[in-house]
Amino acid sequence: MANRHRGEIEAVLGGEKRRLVLTLGALAELEQAFGGEDMLALAARFESGRISATDAVRVIGAGLRGAGADIPDAEVAQLTAEGGAAGFIAVVADLLSATFGGSDSK
Repeated sequence: MANRHRGEIEAVLGGEKRRLVLTLGALAELEQAFGGEDMLALAARFESGRISATDAVRVIGAGLRGAGADIPDAEVAQLTAEGGAAGFIAVVADLLSATFGGSDSK
């Protein structure tokens, strides 16, 4: 079971319930993927509400790896989500909210 107080969430991806968490290592991975932006810049980047499919793959992949899954971004890109594209965006939004202290109390 995911512990939101530790920044963990659960999502159904590829027909499987999975845990995601953006650990410090996962955040460092995202900083590198997004051109060396620091954590505050990453938070501001996603606060705008605009996210590309590539952004979603990177964030979801980092979250899965942060939770211990051994899955490359190429495999993440092949996963399905409940609700299609909107489902992926919901997973990303929930994960970022849990990581950066959003007020959502799921």
